[in-house]
Amino acid sequence: MDIDRTELLKLDNQLCFPIYAASRVITSLYTPYLKPLGLTYTQYIFFLVLWEKDGITVGEICKRLMLDSGTLSPIIKKLRQQGYIEKQQSSSDERSFIVTLTDKGRELRKQAENIPLQVGRCVDLAPEKAEQLRELLYELLNNTNR
Repeated sequence: MDIDRTELLKLDNQLCFPIYAASRVITSLYTPYLKPLGLTYTQYIFFLVLWEKDGITVGEICKRLMLDSGTLSPIIKKLRQQGYIEKQQSSSDERSFIVTLTDKGRELRKQAENIPLQVGRCVDLAPEKAEQLRELLYELLNNTNR
């Protein structure tokens, strides 16, 4: 069976485009809720990792967020300067650094508690479809050669 190469290059036939566009739209929905907290979306997801498990290495955070340390370094620096986190060299591995929340960082969690619900109200998608989409996206991420 021959592949029609002109069809391959149509935007509507790309898997990447709706994922990209949806990511931008969903991320922008967070802005009105994060701005009063002085957070970017990337800072917010950084905090989600630490609010789930405090006192983990930079490498673990990178892995959870699927980001490299070059992307996280300026975020860590800024959040340290703002007093939300502390970063200390690991006692068991001098190449690793442990990131922990300060009291201010833990307090921020309380201010952010309603954000998932607020953003969820902006998306008209049945909960079961949202769960199915989330599962499909994780399946895609887990089955991609990187």
